[in-house]
Amino acid sequence: MNFKYAIVLTGGIGSGKSTIASFLKLYGYEVVCADSIAHTLLNQSAKEITEIFGNEILENNKINRKKLGEIVFSNKKSKETLERILHPKIKEEILKQAKALESKKIPYFLDIPLFYETNNYPFKEVLLVFVPKEIQVQRIQKRDHLESQAIQARISSQIPLEEKKKLANYIIDNSGDLENLQKEVEKYLQDYIPKVLEEN
Repeated sequence: MNFKYAIVLTGGIGSGKSTIASFLKLYGYEVVCADSIAHTLLNQSAKEITEIFGNEILENNKINRKKLGEIVFSNKKSKETLERILHPKIKEEILKQAKALESKKIPYFLDIPLFYETNNYPFKEVLLVFVPKEIQVQRIQKRDHLESQAIQARISSQIPLEEKKKLANYIIDNSGDLENLQKEVEKYLQDYIPKVLEEN
């Protein structure tokens, strides 16, 4: 299927994707969130995952994502094992929702953090949220209260944002404050969305 109206929203951990997704929803755009899908699927696949990673990752019969994160971000093999279980299911659900949104013939967004890492989606239009690495580190520390080593492990598990910049169709720099980010999003919607509609 040719996804004419799909725009991928991606970036890196701590770059501000969720904030941009909130703005997009505020302006009336549909946003499919890969993380929300992953959370749902994580618990649906709890039996399969605990068989591999052990019951210590469970809390009140649900997977404790922080405990699971500590395991997979400190061990490449564990991370690959988890991705093998979850990524095909996440992709299937994203494609299902994208197909339904295509029929409306208006642009919509797919918030896929690991879009370039999985290299596995048929979407061409990409909006990248960029921040320099030092800001990325500060924001993750403030939000997740992680040790420096854990932050570095999470950042280095993804393709560097500098590399992703070379691949995206449009880049929003989120180095400034919230007000500046909102202006950048509005500028993007005014300048770029008409082009997507024109092409279709």
